[in-house]
Amino acid sequence: MQHPVLKRELGLGGAIVTGLGSIIGTGAFVSIGIASGMWGDAVVWAIPLAAAVAVFNGLSSAFLAGRFPVAGGTYEYGYQTLNQWFGFSAGWLFLLAKTASAATAALGVALFLRAGGPLVPIVAVAAVTAMVLAGVRRTAWLNTTLLAASTVAIVWFAATSTLQGAAEFSNSVTEWSAADVAAAIAFLFVAYTGYGRIATLGEEVKDPDLIIPRAVIITLAIAAILYMLVEVGGRAIGGPHWGRDAGIVDAGGMVVAVGAIAAMLGVLLNLILGLSRVWLAMGRRGDMPGALARLDRRRQPVAAILVSAVLVAALTLIGDIGLAWSFSAMTVLLYYGLTNLSALAVNKKRTTAWLGLLSCLSLSFFVPQRVWLTGIAMLALGLIWKTGYTRFA
Repeated sequence: MQHPVLKRELGLGGAIVTGLGSIIGTGAFVSIGIASGMWGDAVVWAIPLAAAVAVFNGLSSAFLAGRFPVAGGTYEYGYQTLNQWFGFSAGWLFLLAKTASAATAALGVALFLRAGGPLVPIVAVAAVTAMVLAGVRRTAWLNTTLLAASTVAIVWFAATSTLQGAAEFSNSVTEWSAADVAAAIAFLFVAYTGYGRIATLGEEVKDPDLIIPRAVIITLAIAAILYMLVEVGGRAIGGPHWGRDAGIVDAGGMVVAVGAIAAMLGVLLNLILGLSRVWLAMGRRGDMPGALARLDRRRQPVAAILVSAVLVAALTLIGDIGLAWSFSAMTVLLYYGLTNLSALAVNKKRTTAWLGLLSCLSLSFFVPQRVWLTGIAMLALGLIWKTGYTRFA
């Protein structure tokens, strides 16, 4: 059956804003601090190295998005280059990873508002969902505004912390090992993977073969610079383990708080947007109920957007940012491993795809065991769903 397609509305600028809006949020205002609290000086190396890993994987996503410019990301690529089981696994892993990331962003809003309880995260999800329902073009304008506010906050934090802090960036050096760096890279890699929203929205990008690769590289370069600014500012106020105590939450005053909330909302906005496109793609192929593939008169996948929002809101009830982020990191590594396999199925000579696959496999050994066990159980649950649903639907 021929399904109606989404509008191609995003140019290079819109694609970059979408990517950065998906990245600069929990990455800058939550994960850098958590990583520094856990691994100290190793984070200085992990930030650029995680960006390099993201480039390898991002180029695979961009290559595939140009070849298969449809909604769904690696879910669709897996189907077209590997087989239905790899394709479904990629889609299911994406839903798990990005629902966890979106819940992290919603919890981050409550963190910076200093509000306990489940109400604030759920209200944040509801407000952002209303914006997503307004359409991609309006979402792009909102993204730009939120991204500008968060970028100003990061620069302000770095500048004021460096000027006022008692510690110098190079002082209070701590011991670290290659294993610390690898663990920090595995943890921080997911902080860059917002570039995947660009590929996931491939059906809505103009001239995707040209625009998507450029947008991915520019997005990752800007993100790495902003993350390093956060680390510099944090170390100036609290030394190598600055995220262990106060972190960015208690630094920078109102400017940082407002920028952080804007960034979290931007990430939440883009993740719900990306999640809905994967639910849409899975509905089209019959792996999920067909109602998720329906578009309204404005060609918006309303049912897919609402399902995405409800599941994100439900996951915020766990209330643990660190756990949600670690789970997202594990599932993202598996997801991009499949992305690289799809790229290699098309062209076995793509060096960046081999590097991306090797990096995902290597970093997966540094994810906590309990997170791995949970992820494997959730993947098995998804495969059971596919087997039963496709048999009896």
